[in-house]
Amino acid sequence: MEKIKCICVMRDLFQALAQLENSLLSGYGLTLNEAMVLCSIAGETVTAGAIAERTGLTSSHASKVIRAAERKGLLVRSLGEQDKRQMCFALSEAGEDRLRHIREQGVDVPVLLRSFFE
Repeated sequence: MEKIKCICVMRDLFQALAQLENSLLSGYGLTLNEAMVLCSIAGETVTAGAIAERTGLTSSHASKVIRAAERKGLLVRSLGEQDKRQMCFALSEAGEDRLRHIREQGVDVPVLLRSFFE
């Protein structure tokens, strides 16, 4: 693939991801990163490090997204069982409801991204 075409394809992918995020925002009040955090926790209690690893976000970015989800009442924070200095996170009842709605109702996926979901 020629180098400029690669950049143009990446531009199209970024635009498709922005459309996906707009769909999440309008339908569920979540950014794409917040939705990924909810999916990465789903039914478990995990550390911030595990969330960062599962989502591919940097630790600092994951912390910001976690705080935003906490402010929305979607996550519950607790101390680690083994190490009381460690923070763990689980979905709140509101977080579980939001994730369930996304699973049941779906998200309007842009055409360019649909092949990833088949």
